[in-house]
Amino acid sequence: MQTKADQFDAETAGMAEQAKALSHPARLAILRVLAERSECICGEIVDDLPLAQSTVSRHLKVLKEAGLIQGTVDGPSVCYCLDPEAIAALQDQFGAFFKELSDSADSISC
Repeated sequence: MQTKADQFDAETAGMAEQAKALSHPARLAILRVLAERSECICGEIVDDLPLAQSTVSRHLKVLKEAGLIQGTVDGPSVCYCLDPEAIAALQDQFGAFFKELSDSADSISC
């Protein structure tokens, strides 16, 4: 079954999925924690956030499914880090998107 979202090009749909993954303050906080540490982090992510382990795990899953973070198994736990290529692509895509909007907005008088 085709959804309305399927009617858009793949790049736009992908950007929307990543924006949805970024749309929760806990997920933004997780990305900041991972960026500050600059290494794979296991259970300590929970120590830096005012959330339960299960809630953090759910947010990590969303970020991983969006391709923004990577997870590697380390014994009984999973260690997470930013996906540098995905973060750079996200910055490029959204930068170009907002530049296009800004350039268009400059010529609009409303």
